[in-house]
Amino acid sequence: MEFLPDFGNAIYSVVAFVVALSIIVTVHEYGHYIIGRLSGIKAEVFSVGFGPRLFSRVDRHGTRWQVSALPLGGYVKFLGDANAASAGVDQAAVSGLSEGERRHTMAGAPLWARAATVAAGPVFNFILSILVFAGVMMWSGRATEEPVIGSLYPLPEAVDMLRPGDRVLAIGGIDTPDYGALYAAASDGLPDTPTVIWRLSRDGATVEVAGPQPMPPRLSAVIPASAAYAAGLQKGDVITEIDGVPAARFADLRQATADGAGKPLTLTVWRPDDNGGAVRTVTLTPKSTDVPTADGGFETRYMIGATGELAFAPLTRRTGLIEGITGGAQQTWMVVSSSVSGLKHMILGQISSCNLRGAIGIAEGSAAAAKSGLADFIWFIAVLSTAVGFLNLFPIPVLDGGHLVFHLYEAITGKPPSDGAMNGLMAIGMALVLALMFFGLWNDVTCP
Repeated sequence: MEFLPDFGNAIYSVVAFVVALSIIVTVHEYGHYIIGRLSGIKAEVFSVGFGPRLFSRVDRHGTRWQVSALPLGGYVKFLGDANAASAGVDQAAVSGLSEGERRHTMAGAPLWARAATVAAGPVFNFILSILVFAGVMMWSGRATEEPVIGSLYPLPEAVDMLRPGDRVLAIGGIDTPDYGALYAAASDGLPDTPTVIWRLSRDGATVEVAGPQPMPPRLSAVIPASAAYAAGLQKGDVITEIDGVPAARFADLRQATADGAGKPLTLTVWRPDDNGGAVRTVTLTPKSTDVPTADGGFETRYMIGATGELAFAPLTRRTGLIEGITGGAQQTWMVVSSSVSGLKHMILGQISSCNLRGAIGIAEGSAAAAKSGLADFIWFIAVLSTAVGFLNLFPIPVLDGGHLVFHLYEAITGKPPSDGAMNGLMAIGMALVLALMFFGLWNDVTCP
């Protein structure tokens, strides 16, 4: 089910991007706002968006909450700030304040209060990510230790010999005590035939039936901006032929892509529908892609940009709160660590700089996630929230990380940087941020 109605790809991408960005920015700025307020710093304006104010209200604390015309970010302006970026002090506004009133400005607050207020934005992004990842994990549950069929996916071949509740004991003569063994058997060791023998525990008895390959060439996800996405492939599509050769396993698609080394592939695609499925043919060209490896490095492969999964949805067990939060934190850390690794390898020239994308790429990702369904869109928001929190911690003036560096300097020297140094560094920081944005946009337009 699509989360947003499809009324034109460009508009769809923009709407999905604005929805995702607005949620993330609102959470980020609320972190600044609430920690600032609790630290005794008065917020004058909380804005979602920039530019002309569309509507607003003033709360009992004297903060104006507003929605502005350009939904491409947001800000909190604290008492005494010269601008929305908290870069500098409005001397005219603070000159007439008493010592007690200055305590409620960002500039007049203690160092700990200012540092906590600045750090709260990225921290709230990470908290949002952890909670969303945890919520999705708790909602969907986790697969049981033993491989048990929860439900069956639609496939061109009949799968009615398999039933929900069947415990998979072996496939093609290979024992499957757990999912690790099942995935190993599916990847290597089974004959390349449309059907294999499944040994099952069913209703207290052991039965053997002919069933599909445990990992058929069915797409579980299609990556935005990939060859598969450009060709119109969707989650749930089954590749039945590759260049006229029948495909029985997802490994066949992976192998044909690798062997082709970037040559176009003609795929026969079966898509399930209410009438038994529709067949069409598409031609796509795999892209050279930098893929993370288990040792923290990268390797370059040709890929179409789609992933596979088992022929069935595993039976799941309930995920508890602690397990969900732990899993959410691990997922958030994985996004951060992979981002760090990717940036390091790009700087060293070990992977392509095309891996860095800009607003267009993010908008396309937002649209693709929204088209896949609400759950995928929410998951994408959590990933993007982690990325935004991580980016804001970069030690670049105008970003939160830059402000934290200024506060660290003040903690060490006992005084903040001079106004001249601050203004110069802020100008350099803005130039760096704009350069990074334009570089990402350039990649969106020019990279394959």
